[in-house]
Amino acid sequence: MRGRTDRQGGIFYAIQLESLVPQDHFLRRVKRLADEEMKRLAPRFAPAYSHTGRPSIPPEQLIKASLLQALYSIRSERQLCEQIGYNLLYRWFLDMKPDDRVWDPTTFTQNRERFHEHGLMQAFFDSAVARSIQEEAVSVEHYSVDGSLIQSFASIKSFRPKEEKKPPKDPGNGWVDFHGERRSNETHESKTDPEAKLFRKGPGHEAKLSHSIHALMENRNGLLMAMEVEHAGVRIERDAALSMLKRLRRRHGIWPKTLAADKGYDAGEFLLALEREHGLIPHVAIRQGAIRAQGEEADARRRARKRQKTLAYRLSYRTRPAIEKIFAWLKEIAGLDRTRFARRWKTKLYGLAAGAAYNLMRLARLPERAPTA
Repeated sequence: MRGRTDRQGGIFYAIQLESLVPQDHFLRRVKRLADEEMKRLAPRFAPAYSHTGRPSIPPEQLIKASLLQALYSIRSERQLCEQIGYNLLYRWFLDMKPDDRVWDPTTFTQNRERFHEHGLMQAFFDSAVARSIQEEAVSVEHYSVDGSLIQSFASIKSFRPKEEKKPPKDPGNGWVDFHGERRSNETHESKTDPEAKLFRKGPGHEAKLSHSIHALMENRNGLLMAMEVEHAGVRIERDAALSMLKRLRRRHGIWPKTLAADKGYDAGEFLLALEREHGLIPHVAIRQGAIRAQGEEADARRRARKRQKTLAYRLSYRTRPAIEKIFAWLKEIAGLDRTRFARRWKTKLYGLAAGAAYNLMRLARLPERAPTA
C-alpha cells in the first residue's frame, strides 16, 4: 500500500542529539579532542572576560564554531549562524540544545579583538599541536617549510598612489585605466587594505594584492606545527621560517634535525642561520649553476648542494611536497584562498582556527594512542 505524508507536526519530540550522530563519524573524535583542549585552556579564558555584566557567549563555542566553518567550507559567519540554527549536527558539536537560540553573527566581530589581544586562538592552536606531540603522532626530527599567497579582498582598482587622498571620480562602473602608469609597492598602496602588497608567484603570473601564509610541517604524518601570516615578499619566507622554528623550540621544546625546503629558500644567509642558530641540517634545493662567490654563506650553499646526493636528502625531497596538501586544504576547504578581512591579524586569527581544525581532523583519522605525560 502506498504510504502518505503526514503533514501534521507533533507538539513535543523526545530526542537526544547524541543518538543522531553515527558512532563512526569523524566529528566525534574531533569534538572529544577539542573539548579536552578547551578544558586545559579554561584558566586562560577567564582573564579575558569581566567578572560583572551580562553573560557572554562561551569562548569555547565560538572557537568550535570556527572549527566547523573551516571543516565544512562555510563562507561567512552569517551563513555559519544560519546553519547552526537548523543543523542538529552542528548543535551537537557546540553542546547546544535543539531549542537554544543562536547568537548573532556580529558576536564574532565583537569578540575578534578579544581573542587577538589575549592570544586565545593562538593558545588553542598550540594546544592542538601539543596534543599531537603527546599522542606521538609527530616527528621531532624531520620537518618541512613552505609559503604561499592569500589574495586580499581588496580590488586592484584600490591600488592608488600613496599621496592621493581621494580617488578620481569615474562615471559608469568605477573602472580606472592604469594603462601606461608604473605602479609599485613603494609608490602605491591599496586604499581599502593598506597592508596588502602587489605580488606575483613567478614569471608569467598575474600580480595581485596579497598576503603571505607560511607553514611548518612535520614529516611523519604531515601535521601543521606552526603557521604565520605576513606581508607578501621574497625575503619574508626565510624570516618566517626562522620565526616558526624559534616558536616551536620555545613553545614545545622541539629541536628539529633536518628542514626541507624548495629553491625559494636557497640563500646562504638563511642556510647559515639554520646551521648555527638552530643546529639543524638544511635539506634545501639549490638552484643550478656554479657557486663562484666566496665566504661562509657561499660555503653553506656548497654544503647544501653536496647534501643533495645523500639518502636523507632524497627522503626529505619525497616527503616535502606533502606540505602543499596543507595549503590546498586551507585554501580550497577552509576558504583561505582569498581573505574576507581588511586587517592581516584578522586573517591570521582565522588561519589559526583553520590550522587547528586541520590538525584535529588529521588526528581523528589516525589510529588512537594513549597520550603521554
